Amino acid sequence: MSDHAPALDTFTGLDSRKLAIWTFIGSECMFFATLISNYLVNKGRSLVGPFAHEAWTDPVTGKVMEPIIEIPLVTVGTALLLFSSLFVVLALYGAQKGNRRMLLGWLGATLLCGIFFVGMQVYEFTHFVHKGLTLQRNMFGASFFVLTGFHGTHVTIGVIWLATMFYLALRRKLPPERSLNLEMAALYWHFVDVVWIVIFPVVYLIR
Repeated sequence: MSDHAPALDTFTGLDSRKLAIWTFIGSECMFFATLISNYLVNKGRSLVGPFAHEAWTDPVTGKVMEPIIEIPLVTVGTALLLFSSLFVVLALYGAQKGNRRMLLGWLGATLLCGIFFVGMQVYEFTHFVHKGLTLQRNMFGASFFVLTGFHGTHVTIGVIWLATMFYLALRRKLPPERSLNLEMAALYWHFVDVVWIVIFPVVYLIR
């Protein structure tokens, strides 16, 4: 039995795997704090458009263009990402109680929300590039794509992680005694949700 007991950190009393994910999340919080600070500093320093919230003049056509940010679609993606945090909690509860149907149902819902969010970001990036906003275009473009791109990458990693848990659950390889594997994935998912709660108003709402 002792061979299968979880390894506990002697100082915190936490499972070493849970301690590792918390340590990773802490370091990533500092990373995103740096990216958000960089965005706030640079978003107003662009000399040419497109701009986030201000109209701008196309230097080629001379036409006055609308601000590039489009809030409605991103708001839907944000709402789904927030709901997905609740869904993954319900999936984890199902895993801990051995309720496979509940686990698969709510974990599947979480995955669908995550996939929609990633798809929304891909569409948004494509739309912005079509409108002339690129990494090299101006300071806003550079800081926007770096910040939201890194977050989108983290969401994609979370989707892959949760999809792996879904596959294990389908194969009946995620019994209650192994629910910590899903709990760690859920912690990571909550982290990317919380980061987006900060990014959304900073990028899309604050002028």
